[in-house]
Amino acid sequence: MKNVRKIYFVKAEDVPNSTLPVLLYRGALAASAAEKARLFRERFRDNGWTGLWTDTIYDYTHFHSNAHEVLGIAEGRVNLWLGGEAGSLFRLKAGDMLILPAGVGHRRVGNGSGLKVIGAYPRGQSHYDMKRKGRRVPKVALPSADPFYGADGPLVRAWQPDGERARM
Repeated sequence: MKNVRKIYFVKAEDVPNSTLPVLLYRGALAASAAEKARLFRERFRDNGWTGLWTDTIYDYTHFHSNAHEVLGIAEGRVNLWLGGEAGSLFRLKAGDMLILPAGVGHRRVGNGSGLKVIGAYPRGQSHYDMKRKGRRVPKVALPSADPFYGADGPLVRAWQPDGERARM
């Protein structure tokens, strides 16, 4: 299992962000892995993440107030601005994966040509909304499994509230 980077954002003027960290998995899939899109879809589905989609990432800041989201970079490279106007820029490439807690603002910066992203949501959260502005920090049920590594994965440990994990 690769190291997972925890990234925290405070409440911003334009987006609520979350007290939960964004989780960045560098090289979740090896650069040499074939069919990354299929592999991400299979792992997400096998670990109970639903509402699977294949597309790019919107080029405007948005967040989901009722769902957490996983983004698997299947092809290409992307610059993502996370955390709203006062946030930070992150560069991701094919094989990387990002888990966004509900409320965290995100947008693609620059051209999305050649980019293929596989996205999904925890079971029961695939009817997500999309907000462009807001300040109310969402309270959304925690997933029971990491989308890539399952019930014992890094997300389960990183998103434990006060030593107890809320189950869906």
